Amino acid sequence: MYDNILVPTDGSDTAAKAVEHAIDLAEQYGATLHVLSVVDPTRFSTVGVDPSSVLSAVEKGSREAVDRVEADAEAAGLRVETTVVRGRPAETITTYATDNDIDLVVMGTHGRTGLDHFLLGSVTERVVRTASVPVLTVRLDDE
Repeated sequence: MYDNILVPTDGSDTAAKAVEHAIDLAEQYGATLHVLSVVDPTRFSTVGVDPSSVLSAVEKGSREAVDRVEADAEAAGLRVETTVVRGRPAETITTYATDNDIDLVVMGTHGRTGLDHFLLGSVTERVVRTASVPVLTVRLDDE
């Protein structure tokens, strides 16, 4: 059923919970696990801050997050492909899913509600609405 599973990560606890589910599913189905971290350069265009130094630091953290997932997946005996790219997260995730024949996307959700959700939006929600494949969302608290 699933040959290629994508798990986007930002290194957060919520993403780590999604990674657990993605690894479990990849084990069950013998799927390749694709681990993607998207660095959004528009988030670091604050006046007075050198965006290149901030981007370098964020990309380093993203690479470390992806490497941790890769180590866990390889320890479980999975095939793993990793990618760290710059872009708009929701669009980059859906494009990656299409371009790499992904069968399932597994993502964490921060569970924002009310005004926070309205003002901040949600990468996960945008992916759910626009992806051409199923998206499994995982809450941190599992409640």
